[in-house]
Amino acid sequence: MRETTIAVVTALSPSGTTLAEYGLHLLASLGRKTGVRVVALVEDLPLDYPSIDGVELRRAWRFNALTTPVRLAREARAMGADIVIINAHFGSFGASRVSAALGLLTPLALRSAGVPVITLMHNIVETVDLAAAGFRSSRPTEAVLRAIGTLLTWLVLRSTLVTTTMPRYVEVLRSKYGALNVALTPHGAFGAPVAPAHGGNAEHVVMTFGKFGTYKKVESLIEAVRLLRRPGLTLVIAGTDSPNTPGYLARVEEELGGDDVLFIGYVPEESVERTFRGATVTVFPYTATTGSSGVLHQAGAFGCPPILPRLGDLEDLIVDEGYTGAFFEPHDTADLARAIAALLDDPEQRARIAATNHTAAMGLSLDEVTDWYLLHIGAIVHGSPTALLHGEACDSVEQLVHKVL
Repeated sequence: MRETTIAVVTALSPSGTTLAEYGLHLLASLGRKTGVRVVALVEDLPLDYPSIDGVELRRAWRFNALTTPVRLAREARAMGADIVIINAHFGSFGASRVSAALGLLTPLALRSAGVPVITLMHNIVETVDLAAAGFRSSRPTEAVLRAIGTLLTWLVLRSTLVTTTMPRYVEVLRSKYGALNVALTPHGAFGAPVAPAHGGNAEHVVMTFGKFGTYKKVESLIEAVRLLRRPGLTLVIAGTDSPNTPGYLARVEEELGGDDVLFIGYVPEESVERTFRGATVTVFPYTATTGSSGVLHQAGAFGCPPILPRLGDLEDLIVDEGYTGAFFEPHDTADLARAIAALLDDPEQRARIAATNHTAAMGLSLDEVTDWYLLHIGAIVHGSPTALLHGEACDSVEQLVHKVL
């Protein structure tokens, strides 16, 4: 059987577009599979993208461009893609409402071009706080946006298959839209060492990691850390602005920066583990969530205990995938300070959380998740779920199905 050509539409680190890190690890896992040709359709940017074993890179779309669906459909046809995987959420293709919406027509454009499509949606409109996610508007306008979001979801469901990382999303898509072409595909761990081995530092470090400015903001975290009045306590803010809020972190640093707060910016992939291991705890200063959290999976992999807001999707993730942490009420700075102090002062609890989350991170790797994709691709392209599985993966299909479901 000839090689099956799989195109993957995704942002890719070091791009600042959301899901770029997940795209990097998804491509790396697919590149390790045999019998497939993997082509990444990434943003057409003047960036030095990393070389990924087993993966060809093609610059094929631009954030905020209005022609993304047409350009990607042409590229997929030109390269002879047997199937396309789209790694996306509702804001993946643009910061404006028009560009974001048009980007989500890509599955329909690909299907119209005769190319099968698997769309991985990391969120759905029914669970997104639109104002917190950067689409600020009045109540009537929000109602219109949600109606448009429902229409876009219906159009995304024209994909050959839609996958989501959260069981609750699968239930919503099946019950509200009557969709039968929806499947659960867990987030998966990017990779984890054999043991947490997290001892923290003599001087405590509170860290937060991500793309900030919409539903992830750091002002209350800075205030909470300073409320503790602990000499030697340092806050590290690792990451960049959300594409929807350029300049956010620079403004916060100018207004609230100091010797106790370090803004370290973009963290290259080779430094991610060191960044997590250098922190005593990782705080998630979220006011809303838009799906499963890659940062939570990384914190679990590297043994860094998380401090989490009591928000629906994060709590669902914890229940579904076996993570835990310390908790605080969102929008309550004093309660966040309390949660930070309690975990800093309890090394035994930190060790228990780190061990639990490391076990969860090791439970289902992204390599296993990509085998799950290959099962679906085999069924769609070749009429046989196991057509693209080889070796141990083929021998453990039943175990894989049990792990995923």
